[in-house]
Amino acid sequence: MRKINSIFIVDDDPITVFGINKLLKSLVECENISDFQNGQKAIDYVQKLLLENKELPDIIFLDINMPIMDGWGFLEEFIKIPTTKSVKINIVTSSIDQSDKDKSESFKSFTHHPIIFISKPISKEEIIEITNLD
Repeated sequence: MRKINSIFIVDDDPITVFGINKLLKSLVECENISDFQNGQKAIDYVQKLLLENKELPDIIFLDINMPIMDGWGFLEEFIKIPTTKSVKINIVTSSIDQSDKDKSESFKSFTHHPIIFISKPISKEEIIEITNLD
């Protein structure tokens, strides 16, 4: 079983959060899986980690359609963080809009963090691929 220090799930849908959590717990050993109902709560927690000199997560599962701060707003703030750590950002969405996929592609040119676009529901095979940190 792969070991991962920290994973964030940023999604306002409790069913999606439950499903990703359940898959993760069956496939990887993770010290800390945190979930946030919107991008603002997640970015606030990231800022807290930075202030406390703690490590950023290894993997983020990010929905794009959420209240308060959506996934795009979170991404805009997250990529401004001065870090050399590479965080795997997985946009997990029910959107089938090509402009959302195009927007995710455009973010790749502004950051060193790998970003992938996945349609909900996320599969066991996708979780296995995402959590392979080699």
